[in-house]
Amino acid sequence: MTLVVGMVSAVNLAIPSLSRSALQPSAAAVLWVVDGYVAVFACLLVPAGALADRLGRKGVLLAGTAVFAAGCLLAGTATDVGVLIAGRMVSGVGAAAVLPTTLALMVAGTPPAGRAGRIAVWAAMTGLAAVLGNVGGGAAIQAGSWRALFLAAVPLSLVALALAAAAAPKTPRYARPVAPLGVLLLTCSFFVLLFALVSGPQQGWTSRTVLGSFAAAAAALTWWVRRELRSAHPLLDPRLLASPPVRAGALGMTVVFTGMFGLFYLNGQYLQYAKGYSPLGSGIRLLPMAVALLLAPRCAVGLRRRLGERRVVGLGLLLLATGLGTVSLVGARTPYPFYALGAVLTAAGCGLATPVLSHAMMSALPPEQAGTGSALQSLTRELGSALGVALNGTVIADRFAANLPRALRGPHAPSTVAQAQRFSVDPSLRHAVLQDFTGALDTGMRVLSAIVLTAGALVLHWFSRPGPVAERAGSERTRQKR
Repeated sequence: MTLVVGMVSAVNLAIPSLSRSALQPSAAAVLWVVDGYVAVFACLLVPAGALADRLGRKGVLLAGTAVFAAGCLLAGTATDVGVLIAGRMVSGVGAAAVLPTTLALMVAGTPPAGRAGRIAVWAAMTGLAAVLGNVGGGAAIQAGSWRALFLAAVPLSLVALALAAAAAPKTPRYARPVAPLGVLLLTCSFFVLLFALVSGPQQGWTSRTVLGSFAAAAAALTWWVRRELRSAHPLLDPRLLASPPVRAGALGMTVVFTGMFGLFYLNGQYLQYAKGYSPLGSGIRLLPMAVALLLAPRCAVGLRRRLGERRVVGLGLLLLATGLGTVSLVGARTPYPFYALGAVLTAAGCGLATPVLSHAMMSALPPEQAGTGSALQSLTRELGSALGVALNGTVIADRFAANLPRALRGPHAPSTVAQAQRFSVDPSLRHAVLQDFTGALDTGMRVLSAIVLTAGALVLHWFSRPGPVAERAGSERTRQKR
């Protein structure tokens, strides 16, 4: 789990190295390198869990680890950007098979008294994944190049594969249905939405391609919802969102991870482009974020008892928005401690809000829907992560292209800082490029902060409404069967 989650944060440190490479990816291509993995990861999480129950969790874990390694190998040896993106998507398929099976196998056969400890270890590894992803990924990139990051994951995956084959227990198989059409509709709707967001700056927000993509995403998602409502065995029942606490938790998780991963996307770029740190130096300077992610959830438990869930969620969202707003004030000459302050506030807000949102969702559901609730949590986390990267990357690319120095404008204008610096010999021009980048970064952070505040108000509104425990879906389906 640490390996597949750590790769999400590690790849952001590779963006400057990748942008300077012989592949010369555009800003849109860089976004797909980062988001292709997360989007596939998100959309296949729920069906992968159902498939693991049907085929056997250990077998799916081993197969997923092997697919993840194959994708990393393909990405690390890619000779063009298209192959690199394909490798990242293959790795995302493997990651989706790995994540839901790890916790299930860890608690398999464990007495109830010992499960809490194992679950706590599993949850703590997400924070450790952020640390190892930043530091380990930075070390790999500095020792080689962006290719070293992906190639280093291959032997680690093989070691994990061997250990899992020897140690993971075999579990019973369960006859859970897997609907291929539902999986295809959900995946297509999200990928078309991401395509529209990423293509907007280059093709124009009112172009036929972009508007058509938004319409196609809405149509596919509507078809998926209608199909799930009519299915006797839905992949993810939309009726769960009839309960305000579940709605609040789902939207809250999506918003929190949108803000968090929007910041993750630019951490490595700002610290390397603007501050001149090495990949490893950048990773080390992100450790305060990892510490906040580890400590804030522990504080949330005590605060929830004293202040109540709604106030703790509000405090977390406010800290998150404040952190993003703080980062929106940085420039090329801003001291690192000020940037670190904004990053730590963002991480602390995420760490405070996430466990309370998770608890609220699970408490609002009956015990027989706990598995579905867990799947909904995982889906909203990863979808929020992919949206954060796409939204922030799109805003930065749009503002960067709009404010390029005149000497660099034209039909072949650069779309990334690395490309602009390659054509900029004059120091004053290079400084202007950095100012353009940090100005675009600031705009992206303000947009994300506004999204967190706006959506956060809706989350808190739903939290104040104790809706029905979402069991109407189950009873309604039972009546339909009768």
